[in-house]
Amino acid sequence: MKKKLQYIKKDFLKWRLRNIPERKFVIILSVVVGILSGFAAVVLKNLVHDTYMLISNASWSNVVGGNILMLIYPSIGILLTILFLKYIIKGNIGHGIPNILYSISRKKGKIPFHNTYSSLIASTLTVAFGGSVGLEAPIATTGSAIGSNIGRFFHLNSKNVILLLGCGAAGAIAGIFKAPIAGILFVLEVLMFDLTMTAAIPLLIASISASVIAYFFMGNGVQFAFAVKEQFAINQIPYFVLLGLFCGFVSVYFLRIISFIEGKFSKINKQYFKVLTGGVVLGVLIFIFPPLFGEGYEALSGLLHGNTDPLFRNSIFSQFQSQTWVCMLLLFAVILLKGIATSVTT
Repeated sequence: MKKKLQYIKKDFLKWRLRNIPERKFVIILSVVVGILSGFAAVVLKNLVHDTYMLISNASWSNVVGGNILMLIYPSIGILLTILFLKYIIKGNIGHGIPNILYSISRKKGKIPFHNTYSSLIASTLTVAFGGSVGLEAPIATTGSAIGSNIGRFFHLNSKNVILLLGCGAAGAIAGIFKAPIAGILFVLEVLMFDLTMTAAIPLLIASISASVIAYFFMGNGVQFAFAVKEQFAINQIPYFVLLGLFCGFVSVYFLRIISFIEGKFSKINKQYFKVLTGGVVLGVLIFIFPPLFGEGYEALSGLLHGNTDPLFRNSIFSQFQSQTWVCMLLLFAVILLKGIATSVTT
């Protein structure tokens, strides 16, 4: 059976070389990569959501109003992830975006086949159980792996393999946020692709294909929906300038605290002690500040609509929800602690 499939593949490749120029074939494959990346985004989003809903139904509240299970969920998720990598994948799935960049610069776009599914499973186990990271890196890795492996399956040259890798990343980001332009910008800004006509068309096709799949399976809603009710006033510009400066300082702080804490964790030689330490620290942070649980998008979406309920759900501060100053302090604490929670998770 295997030999028969190899003959079929060989005959198809010969037919393709005679009848379809490689540039046109890449455009056809960009549709396939976009559709598969869109499916991957749908699967990941639903896996994380359904797993979270399953475990969140269990709630043991203590006297201060927090959910005690929040203390142990991160340890469970991280331990399951480690066991999955050690005994099923039997290797490392890479470090998200740096792994993609390394494959582009050093490996001619080659990404192992297991990355087409291993990042989905590992990130589901981590994020659904409270790991304080987003889904952008794992879905980008998954989409990139899909594009890379399809390109290599059809024996394309390294340049087109890398292009399909970019199509996969663009489609994955477009699919998970239902935003095709965001997918293209991600590839251009983060993966540092050159925007030539040869690359622009496949990237656009893949992003749109993935977005269509996401809209079809997950409806018309978007991740962050809001309505502008007041017109912009010129006298508000200074506030936006201050906001930009503040966000810039927060970005620098975020990167440095992650680098610092990951450096400390790298000195821990015993893996299970590292898992225990990370799980305990993350569990305590999430127990005190529930918005640090998982992606944190639920609290952010709620705030965009003026709803602070997700910010105080399962929180020991829930009795102070009506007080604005407590809400502001809680948000500031989340800003300071998010980098710590993310680096501990990683």
